Amino acid sequence: MTEPAPAYRVLARKYRPQTFAEVIGQEAMVRTLSNAIASGRIAHAFILTGVRGVGKTTTARIIARALNCIAADGTGGPTITPCGACDHCRAIAEDRHVDVIEMDAASRTGVDDIRELTEGMRYRPVSARYKVYIIDEVHMLSKNAFNALLKTLEEPPPDVIFIFATTEVHRVPMTVLSRCQRFSLRRVPIEPLAQHYRQIAEAEGIAVAPTALGLIARAADGSVRDGLSILDQAMALGGGAAIEEAAVRDMLGIADRGLVFDLFETVLRGDAAGALDRMDSLHQGGADPLMVMQELLDLAHFVTRLKLAPEAGAGDPLEEGERERARPLAAALSMAVLARAWQMLLKGLEEVQNAPSPAQAAAMVLVRLAYVADLPVPADLVRALAGGEPARGPSAAPPEPRAAPAVAGAPAAPTARRIEAAIAAAAVPIAAPAPAPQPQAAPQSTAEFDAMPQSFAEVVALFDKRREALLRSHLWSHVHLVAFEPGRIEFRPQDGAPRDLANRLGQLLNEWTGARWIVAVSQAGGAPTLAEDAARRAGALRNEVAAHPLVQAVLETFPGATIAAVRERLAAADAGADEAEAEAAADDLADDGASAEEDGS
Repeated sequence: MTEPAPAYRVLARKYRPQTFAEVIGQEAMVRTLSNAIASGRIAHAFILTGVRGVGKTTTARIIARALNCIAADGTGGPTITPCGACDHCRAIAEDRHVDVIEMDAASRTGVDDIRELTEGMRYRPVSARYKVYIIDEVHMLSKNAFNALLKTLEEPPPDVIFIFATTEVHRVPMTVLSRCQRFSLRRVPIEPLAQHYRQIAEAEGIAVAPTALGLIARAADGSVRDGLSILDQAMALGGGAAIEEAAVRDMLGIADRGLVFDLFETVLRGDAAGALDRMDSLHQGGADPLMVMQELLDLAHFVTRLKLAPEAGAGDPLEEGERERARPLAAALSMAVLARAWQMLLKGLEEVQNAPSPAQAAAMVLVRLAYVADLPVPADLVRALAGGEPARGPSAAPPEPRAAPAVAGAPAAPTARRIEAAIAAAAVPIAAPAPAPQPQAAPQSTAEFDAMPQSFAEVVALFDKRREALLRSHLWSHVHLVAFEPGRIEFRPQDGAPRDLANRLGQLLNEWTGARWIVAVSQAGGAPTLAEDAARRAGALRNEVAAHPLVQAVLETFPGATIAAVRERLAAADAGADEAEAEAAADDLADDGASAEEDGS
């Protein structure tokens, strides 16, 4: 009968550090503990904090071995370099030492569990120098359990050491924290992680490309254990063959970095359709929409860093190869554009995480980002509104009209042209002549646009003609005109006006007239609203009609008659004569009075 093959040990367990020398990325903690053990200043309680996988539990076990090591000959004392050969070192490494008690606070949270633990402290260690209690995820203990531990934690027996580990130190009571020496384990940087994984891959006899190691180290996000799990998965995927960058990208669902650059350039060029096509290609190729958003966010951050610090990315095997492509973008894009892209991608990342369809949410994020790519920065808008003229970009050529401008009166900034120039600059020398302009389609006929309104009343009439009844009502009743000239409107809205009235007014006027309009909100008093002006003129006309002798005669002839309405009539050539208008009004009043008399009889 053949014996079963030994169970496979994952890399995270097989290569768990056994000494402080093997712990990576935690030099400050190692130095402090080394000095404390060497000088005999050993605290009775430690608390280790940090994200998952940085070595909290591993460090606790190394401390237990360091305090209880007796060396191979049995005569040693506490040491920073445990031998690993004595009975105590071997028993602790195999999790079978009777005096090193590990407790998972996530599954044993109650006060009875702590009472059982403190009862055992009355007895001296069975064989070791110190009795060590390692409590993992200590923040999961209940309030009563913490209270039961406080007194013992403050005055423990001289041969008892507490070591707590937690990922959420803010949930540990301050009364507990104040009784412990705290060590915050940092996220391990990418470069030491990649070097650590390379050594493990060599020990396993597996060749891994440096860029693939960089991807794994970046995906680990500072967690050694997470990266080892990814490396273990990559080795299984390769089946013993060399591990390349493309395989790791496919495994993690990460888009090719060059394709992400293409997507980033396309969306900041304002090409929404092209951005959607590239996103669809990435999605069909297996890229996770959430990972694509994360890659775009990382790229926006990297380009911003490169703009501020030209040496950014030095030493990172991935970013080192991206610097040449990112440098033209950093030179072409302003800090305001990069900051706006970062904010929109950050908000979009949250939307993709929570959306029922991540692919659709990612597409909508790209559409929004493409349609604001050509917007000027707020400072340019303020200058444009203050000066009464559109903000001009560095290029003298007028921007192409957009189908749906995003902000009223905001001229398209030359962001797209700057990106195209940056992409061209990365491929050809700067002194090379610019390529000949491509033939453009014939401009849209101006016959499709409405005539340019010459007054605010004509603007309102245009909204009436275009059947925008709601906006026409707001313009009629809730707008105090401050200044008007063709292409520029300044007004003070009433409380009942919508907050985006200026934006929508400018958008529609841009579309209908084919010209650029600047619509600004002012705090000045302004003229009365059109509704108030119409009511004033109607009242004045009514008073004028009521004072006419013929109208007064009709009112006297028919007691109880009132003026129901005043209507202006358009007559023939002599319809403008006052007498004709008065007679027409008198006829109407006579008819109304007769009707009133018949109703009263």
